[in-house]
Order: sequence, then C-alpha cells, then structure tokens
Amino acid sequence: MLHFRVSTILKESFEATLKRPFPIFNQRSWLPTRRRRCCCFSTVSCDARLVSSRLNVLHAAPLRTAPCAAPVRLYCVKTEGAPVEPDDHVKKDGSGSEENEKRRNAGILPSLEDLLFYTVAEGQEKIPAHKFLTALKATGLRTGDPRLKECMDTLKETLKKTTDGVTLDRHLFKKCVQSNIVLLTQAFRKKFVIPDFQSFTSHIDELYENAKKLTGGQVADYIPQLAKFSPDLWAVSLCTVDGQRHTVGDTKVPFCLQSCVKPLKYAVAVNDHSTQYVHSFIGKEPSGLRFNKLFLNEDDKPHNPMVNAGAIVCTSLLKQGVSNAEKFDYVMNFLKKMAGNEYVGFSNATFQSERESGDRNFAIGYYLKEKKCFPEGTDMTSVLDLYFQLCSIEVTCESASVMAATLANGGICPITGERVLTPEAVRNTLSLMHSCGMYDFSGQFAFHVGLPAKSGVAGGILLVVPNVMGIVCWSPPLDKLGNSVRGIQFCTDLVELFNFHNYDNLRHFAKKHDPRREGGDQRQQHTFGPMDYESLQQELALKAPLWKKVSPTESNQDSSTTVVYRMDKVGE
Repeated sequence: MLHFRVSTILKESFEATLKRPFPIFNQRSWLPTRRRRCCCFSTVSCDARLVSSRLNVLHAAPLRTAPCAAPVRLYCVKTEGAPVEPDDHVKKDGSGSEENEKRRNAGILPSLEDLLFYTVAEGQEKIPAHKFLTALKATGLRTGDPRLKECMDTLKETLKKTTDGVTLDRHLFKKCVQSNIVLLTQAFRKKFVIPDFQSFTSHIDELYENAKKLTGGQVADYIPQLAKFSPDLWAVSLCTVDGQRHTVGDTKVPFCLQSCVKPLKYAVAVNDHSTQYVHSFIGKEPSGLRFNKLFLNEDDKPHNPMVNAGAIVCTSLLKQGVSNAEKFDYVMNFLKKMAGNEYVGFSNATFQSERESGDRNFAIGYYLKEKKCFPEGTDMTSVLDLYFQLCSIEVTCESASVMAATLANGGICPITGERVLTPEAVRNTLSLMHSCGMYDFSGQFAFHVGLPAKSGVAGGILLVVPNVMGIVCWSPPLDKLGNSVRGIQFCTDLVELFNFHNYDNLRHFAKKHDPRREGGDQRQQHTFGPMDYESLQQELALKAPLWKKVSPTESNQDSSTTVVYRMDKVGE
C-alpha cells in the first residue's frame, strides 16, 4: 500500500484529478477479491513547495473478501470519501498520457524538471549551481559526459546572465535541464545499474589501497621503451553501462595497450567480416603455451587471437586491400568510438622500439607465411609493421575503461550511445577473453575471478563485467606470467567482495555484496527514489495484470489531507 500525504496547496487539484481511475489501465470495472498480499514501496519525497510531507510506507493487513468474478482495475481513493466511480469516458487508446500532459501544462501535475528541482533544492527557492553539480557527481555522471553537453552548455550560459553568477531559480533550472531530463531523472532516481554509486566506489578505493601495498614484480624490459615506466604507478578506472565513472590513482598517465589491443582488433575483424570467415584463419582454443611460441594447432592455424601468432594473422584480416596508413586510421577511429572520443594516441617511440626488438615476432611471421596462414596476397612484413603500430596505441585508464564498458554494453558506447560493434563480435570477443585472455594464467583467472579479461606487458588489465561495467587496472610491475601484480590482486579482491563472478549465484550467495541492488544486498525490496512521483503510474502499469484494487482505506494519522494508493496482490 502506497501512502501519499499532500499539502493543502494541492488538495483541490488532487480532488479533481483523482475522481477517475488511472488512465493507463485498460480494465473497466472491479469487484471485491479474495485474500491478497500487500505490495509495499519505500519512501518517496517531494519538496515542501508541492508536497509538504514525505511519502510513508503503510503495511496493510491481508483482507478476506469474496472471490473475484471479473477483470479488475486499480483506483485512487481519498480517505475522507467513498471509492470513486469509474469514468466511462476514459479511453483505451492511450489518451491518459495526453490528459496527464494537459494537467501538467495547467500546473496540476508537476513536470519532471520541477520534481528534479525540488529534489535538489530541499525546500529552498534557489539552487546554487555547485550543489546541483555535486549531486550529479554523486550519481556517477560527469559534467563532461557527452550526453549532458547541451545541459552543461545551457547552464554555463545561464549563469552568466544571473545577478550573482551562482544560483538558479526554478524557471532557470528547468531551462537548463530540460534537454537531458530523461537521463538526469534516471540518475537522481537511482535507476542506473549501480544505484548506490558512492558506497560502491568507496569499496573500490579500499581495494585500490590494498593492492597499492604490493611491491613484487618486474617492469617489462624486453621492449626498451616499456622499461622506463616507474614501478610505483598504479591506477584503476571504471565505467558502467550507464556511463557512471570513477577513477583512482594515476589514471591520466598514457600507456600503450600492447596485448590489450588483441581482443579489440579481433572484435573489429569479426564486426567487418564474420565469425566464420575470421575463424577460417584462427582457432578458438587456449594454447597451453607461452604467448610468443612458434606453434600452431593440428590444422596449422594459430590457436586463438589472444596469442601473438593469432594476433598477427588477425591483423592481416583488417581492411584488406588498402595501405597500412588507411588500416591504422581505420582501427584508430574504431577505438576512439569505443572510448567515447576520449584519449586514444600513439607512441612512435614504443613502435620503433618494438620493431627493433621484434625478432621473435618476425620469426612467428615467417613461420605463419610458410604454413600459408595469411589470406592470399598478404605482405607479411607490412602486416608485422601494422601489428607493432597497433600494440603501440596509447590510452589512459579512463579512456580504456570506456572501451571495456562498450564491450560490457554489447557494443554500444555508454557515454555516446553509439553502436560501435555488433553483438556477435562482442560475444565472441568476451568468450575468448574469458578462456584465453590472461596468458598462461587464463585458467586460474577464469576459475578465481570468472570474468573476461585481457592483460598486456605494459601492465594493463582490461576487465569486463558483462551488462554492468568495464574496469581497467594499470601498474607496470609484472609477475612471471606477464600479468600486472597489483592488477591481478585487485581483480581477485573485487570478486571476493562483489558477486561479479560469472558463476556466483545472485539469488542465494549471501556472503557477497550485490552493488546492482540499492543497499548492496537487499534482495526483495522495491525501492523508489524521490523522482517517482511523476512515473508512479507508469511503474504500476507494468504490473497491472498482476494487481487488483481493494476496498478504500482510511487514514487518520493527522489532520493533513491524505490520499491513499493501495494495491494488493492476488494470492499465490
């Protein structure tokens, strides 16, 4: 049972609007029903300008009534009156939404922009701009998010025209947010994939600090340019599928992708061609050998695209028939789209260093050429040049986390909404990352962490939590298998704390936190944030077939006007 208390300011307005059933329901009549279970929603609050009291959760005792004999519908009732009779003029063609719009325009129902203002203002007449931006940051959104560009530009221009350059009244605030009101409403209603984002990121910071204490490992030195990085560098950045961002550490320091580019260029190859075509040249099995071994499977193919032999062949499949310059630009554009147009660069020094010290990769290239592993007419030395160039692409932890989030989001970049990769390419890429992405540690990583990941000798680990987020860890010191020491520790601790492992039972694994639920580990609570006043009807409409209206309920808790929305679920 959902209980609204509204101020006397809206009493007459509500009496007018509540004299009819919810327009979104199609059923035309109701009868008493048998015993039902009550569905309770948590507190929803609105500002004192419109709603003087907060919403309270009322727990109603189950009722025993006559069996249901006809389809039923949900109504609103007032505590001081009898149940409202059905309105025969309510149409079934969706005109309810038009009525709501008319009421909103007439000032009877507040708009989403109004509700957002009241939520942030907390009873004040004006909002300081920094207060809104701080509240926005707490949801995980950044002011530099491309989706909020119009809102931020309007805010900047509007503040220039105000007397103090700091505060906004309700009218100016609505003007600023109206272009992005849907995204902002989702954020402030905690409807993103990680609702308690501040709580979640505090845990991330703790895991970061724990891993920072580790001092083992060696910085890769077989590529001279990589040996110049400090072993003290350590960064973690994440981006959720809703575009929530968090970074900690040296997240703005550029580093080369190295082997982390292998799953990305494989995804581009599958996106451009097809799974069948790509795997006519490359296998799908873990090799069980070092990543730079001169070894093929029984069909004379590289074992998978995550080892050097497979990655070299995969490079030969990219944009065939054009120059290396065009191929490189093509892949760079793909990666920039995956990163939401954040930093993606190129380290020429690392490229030169790799080419000068790449004897093993040249040996692999000639071996592949001998075994006719390349498409017909391929120039092997040209392919190796492009291979070294792609390994030398630079990113930061922040930009790479958006790439990982694009994979987590099925190929759609979370911060631009642009589809970059096909679902098929993403699925295949994550499958191979899960089984082959961590060198000779892939089996143990799949067992203990249970998530798709790819590491590189520059110290990066690209981790994907499908449908939730992408995470990138970077620290140059490597273990004996070529993986970042701090990165492995962070990933292991992450899955010990949160139920992100692919085979964690989300329903019964009570020992871990579930950040996808508000409160971390609440399983059954239906929670509505302060922005649900406007969308309550829509939320209930989705459940309409499962709910039936009960008799009116009166509440005499105090003298304020009380409107009761109550719905009881039909028995098991």
